[in-house]
Amino acid sequence: MLYLVGLGLGDAKDITVKGLETVRRCHRVYLEAYTSILTVGKEALEEFYEKELILADRETVEQEADSILKEADVCDVAFLVVGDPFGATTHSDLVLRAVKLGIPYEVIHNASIMNAVGCCGLQLYNFGETVSIVFWTDTWKPESFFDKIKRNMQNGMHTLCLLDIKVKEQSLENLMKGRKVYEPPRYMSVNQAAEQLLAIIQNRRLQGETAEMTENTICVGLARVGAADQKIVSGTLYQMSTVELGGPLHSLIVTGTMHPLELEMLKLFSVDSSSFEKNIFQQ
Repeated sequence: MLYLVGLGLGDAKDITVKGLETVRRCHRVYLEAYTSILTVGKEALEEFYEKELILADRETVEQEADSILKEADVCDVAFLVVGDPFGATTHSDLVLRAVKLGIPYEVIHNASIMNAVGCCGLQLYNFGETVSIVFWTDTWKPESFFDKIKRNMQNGMHTLCLLDIKVKEQSLENLMKGRKVYEPPRYMSVNQAAEQLLAIIQNRRLQGETAEMTENTICVGLARVGAADQKIVSGTLYQMSTVELGGPLHSLIVTGTMHPLELEMLKLFSVDSSSFEKNIFQQ
């Protein structure tokens, strides 16, 4: 059997009882190590799970999936995912490969950022399409995520923005020369995401476009959701470019039309209560 086990968002103890029992009886246990991170390292997980973990990076999962599935038809293999197993499409691919090989699978769900963002007070059924904001480079500055946010706002919906993670990435030079040299890990912050959105707003304005989103649009910044030191702030998009939320992982929410109850909740986390009231009134 192949088991896909969600680990939750915080630390080693966020795994479900069912998930823990499964991990402890499996012959091999892989830890997916590139779509998200926990606040604790591999060693802390191994100590609590009482099991040795095999790190599975992007290359392993996408190019060597057969090695993960090897012997899963005759013994139990677990694949551990931070959050919920289906938070990334890569894991659906793993399931499809297992099915083609005739290997049965079971999914053990857990909390993910997709539902945990409700901690800020915005109601989950008021969210539209989730978007990913990627790191810009000098030569590549995509804006497709902005258009999705715009559509959500036109429909009165909030947008959860998942921020880019660069783990075990190669520079273009090393990639072209086939050198297995990797760049240091990078995790996008709320500040960086807000700065990119502000740049797009300015560009669109220069092109004569009237955008639903402005510097004064109310947003929510979240860091390390589910951990003991999680942080939540609400304020304008401009304020999000200046707040300090500490270490990864960060997420950003761009609000749409808000219910009075949602507004009351967001006030609890406002960077500046006076400017929050002013900008809500303007909206």
